[in-house]
Amino acid sequence: MRLQIKNVKIVDPSQNKEYTGDIFIENGKIVSQLSGAADEIYDGEGKIAVPGLIDVHSHLREPGQEGKETIKTGTRSAAKGGITTVFCMPNTKPVIDNAPTVEFILLKAQKEGAVNVFPVGCITKGSQGEELSEIGVLKNAGIVAITDDGLPVSNSQIMRRALEYTKMFKIPVISHAEDKELSKNGAMNEGKCSMVLGLRGIPRQAEDVIVARDIMLAELTGGYLHIAHVSTAGSVELVRQAKKKGINVTAETCPHYFTLTDQVVKVYDSNTKMNPPLREQKDVDAIKQGLADGTIDCIATDHAPHTEEDKRKEFDLAAFGIIGFETMLSLVLNELVDKNVLTLSEAVSKMTVNPAKIFNLENRGSLKEGSIADITIIDPKHNYEFTKESIVSKSKNSPFIGRNFTGKAVLTVVGGKIAYRL
Repeated sequence: MRLQIKNVKIVDPSQNKEYTGDIFIENGKIVSQLSGAADEIYDGEGKIAVPGLIDVHSHLREPGQEGKETIKTGTRSAAKGGITTVFCMPNTKPVIDNAPTVEFILLKAQKEGAVNVFPVGCITKGSQGEELSEIGVLKNAGIVAITDDGLPVSNSQIMRRALEYTKMFKIPVISHAEDKELSKNGAMNEGKCSMVLGLRGIPRQAEDVIVARDIMLAELTGGYLHIAHVSTAGSVELVRQAKKKGINVTAETCPHYFTLTDQVVKVYDSNTKMNPPLREQKDVDAIKQGLADGTIDCIATDHAPHTEEDKRKEFDLAAFGIIGFETMLSLVLNELVDKNVLTLSEAVSKMTVNPAKIFNLENRGSLKEGSIADITIIDPKHNYEFTKESIVSKSKNSPFIGRNFTGKAVLTVVGGKIAYRL
């Protein structure tokens, strides 16, 4: 397919370029000129073209939990949000600790997926934290990183070995930073709000102590550490200081952590229950500062779909997690760009070129000639209400239902093919 996107404002952080022009796509790649007439011409006047968004942290639930989400429904939800590439976490059933499961996901994504899917493998067999997975076998099968996301690796010696072993494969170890003994039975952030609501709290230190430990292990081993879903001011500062020391550490946060505080839990809406939990305003401010000064490298969704039954319970008993594919871009635009926390180019870099660089995704995260034609077209003036009925994901567990946004993906191109069009 030959596609021309004309008269569009092009924002490409990988080349540090912003200009108005045309993008030409042929045989799934970005080219300087088409060899013949375009099969389709898309008028991009008044719109913005950016490299296809890369979400390095999501849960597609397949295999084993298809009642919550499938690769088919999840990738269509991602495409609607302007996301062209998703990483799927390994806490499926069975977990992604063997080559056949990796191959199943890749084959399923090839057949039914609307966007690119990259599996992340387990650090330990069965995510049990006791014995390293066959990481080389998983890498050869197609994983881009390892993590026991949802479960921290509590054994420091095993985490050390993971950081050492992955150096030869040049893949990051993603840390789910949580001290399970400190967070045990907790339902929300520990603080004044949890005391008032009578809910057991999860202290910031449950995250901070594991971030500190894993940074120390990264320093010891020289391994590549990536901290998932940073939610606390303490974690931001730990990562900042580690980078100053030259330790190989990167970090991500999620839109809910720079948008919401634990005050929204006051209505006991289980769609405000996630792990790590929503923190206080000082943490939100610290995360915004961490994004602004480059401490936090990536913005990811931690898209965690659950059924109505999972969420329609007492707050203590409800499942942790929210969906995020269809709101990430709008939240970044409204909470970071519109409020001058980040420039548009800086914000886009945290969802494109930075993830591509950290996780060694060749020819992605860029609009330069020869790159894979993954492109997100944004209408910065598109106003809409995020409604339950509009959600493409199989699950509807979002605290942002009913919120009005300005700015949305209106065209998503994946490998030169249109995956979503408003």
